[in-house]
Amino acid sequence: MGLTASVLAIDAGNSKTDVAVVAADGEILATARGGGFRPPVVGIDTALDALGETVARAFAEAGVTAVEHVSACLANADFPVEEQQLAGALHRRAWGRSTEVRNDTFAVLRAGIPEPRGVAVVCGAGINCVGMRPDGRTARFPAIGRISGDWGGGWGLADEALWHAARAEDGRGGPTALARTLPAHFGMDSMYALIEGLHLGHVTHERRHELTPVLFATAADGDPVARSIVDRMAEEVVAMATVALTRLDLLDEEAPVLLGGSILAARHPQLDDRIRELLAARAPKAVPTVVTAPPVLGSVLLGLDHLGVPAEAHVRARGYYEP
Repeated sequence: MGLTASVLAIDAGNSKTDVAVVAADGEILATARGGGFRPPVVGIDTALDALGETVARAFAEAGVTAVEHVSACLANADFPVEEQQLAGALHRRAWGRSTEVRNDTFAVLRAGIPEPRGVAVVCGAGINCVGMRPDGRTARFPAIGRISGDWGGGWGLADEALWHAARAEDGRGGPTALARTLPAHFGMDSMYALIEGLHLGHVTHERRHELTPVLFATAADGDPVARSIVDRMAEEVVAMATVALTRLDLLDEEAPVLLGGSILAARHPQLDDRIRELLAARAPKAVPTVVTAPPVLGSVLLGLDHLGVPAEAHVRARGYYEP
């Protein structure tokens, strides 16, 4: 039987995967990075095969063949039933004696707090929010798009900007500079040309996300429509955070609200200021903080939480990622 470490920490997002092998004292023995984790697109087995290659590299570097506990925070684990299915699939890979799977938003939350207590809102390609208390209580949303009541995120903001710009150009809506700035990003002189390009595939669907920074730049230049979209994004972030705080009975006591994901981490002044203004009004005791630590740290800490190791181990692990 080979050597055994304590934790295999996995943070697997849609675009990349980070793993770490961790000793009981919090020392990071090895790390590895792989591609995105997208079971809905490629199937669970194929996704886990790709993840397994990344894990194998980390195990080889650490000189181990298994761990006590697998702590996995995974994209596309949106419902508890999906977490259970993925936990079973990971456990069958025999990487560890026990396995726990959470949605990847929990990694952002745990990375930003000294104990498992608070709320995190992540706004990247989409938007999600989770909360937790040390007693194990959690708050979460399905966060799978419009059918679960979501609005915003990078893709949603780009689509909203396109909608307003199209209507501005053809007269169905009011004027907005977005009708000029969005097509100009792709070297085009009209929304008609951009709409045609998107429809015919000359501009690929994947490039729509490039329009989100254009939206923020147009808002920063003072365009009222662009600014209204950014303000609504702030409303959505605060609505999710406030509901999660309420569910966890944290609304009336000081509690961290972590802001993560590419949209929130960019610290756009209008968005950042509006979020803080709304939080101050609706959750006065909330303490908003932008998370800068890598989410895999959250997976590491959740794994160490599970094993009940001394606090010094958490400090050592955090020191590796936040020197």
